[in-house]
Amino acid sequence: MLTVHAAPLLLPLGTAAVPGGAVAVDGDRIVALGPYDRVVDAHPTARVRQWPGVITPGLRQWDGVALLTRLYHPDPREADEFGEHPLSGAEFERLGGRLDEPRRAGSVRRGLQRMLSHGTTHLAGGFAEPAVRTAVRRAGLTEVPPAGPLPGEPGLDPFVRGRDLPGSAHGPLVVGGRADLAVFDVPDEAALCAAGARTCVATVLGGRLVHRRR
Repeated sequence: MLTVHAAPLLLPLGTAAVPGGAVAVDGDRIVALGPYDRVVDAHPTARVRQWPGVITPGLRQWDGVALLTRLYHPDPREADEFGEHPLSGAEFERLGGRLDEPRRAGSVRRGLQRMLSHGTTHLAGGFAEPAVRTAVRRAGLTEVPPAGPLPGEPGLDPFVRGRDLPGSAHGPLVVGGRADLAVFDVPDEAALCAAGARTCVATVLGGRLVHRRR
């Protein structure tokens, strides 16, 4: 089904922002992008999804290995015991032998879902564990080469490493390219960089809507 994703501002990266912009997606490809009226006129039968804020390319997560293998992402049913936030460092080490394969697999799946909820579509790889590689492949994220050792604690927000949109996005949105994009409920690029990826309301991965907050 051909779908048009529209928002008050389109930030395709590398070109000027488009007020009242839209991206048309057919299958896993972008078939048009630009002003909303022009895109919709060219695809009058498309399903239209209206979003608040800004549409950007999907984001790139450099801390993929650490987030999936050196953190534990609790199940919501474990909130009373572990809370809602990922466990790292000494807290992660204390879990020790309690992390059998089913629990590790569940943690990886939840970690991937949390990445998607932060607009991530590209993930730095180098996973030694076959189960983790399989989970990433099934989730549909694109693996990119790792960046090497990174300072500081890993975080789910790609803007912590990337700082700005060019440093955090996987690349520009282009006609004919894979439909990997994200939507953030902020008014402009400056507000997005200040607030970060926690403002994500939707993530489209290879044309599929894989996260939606509203």
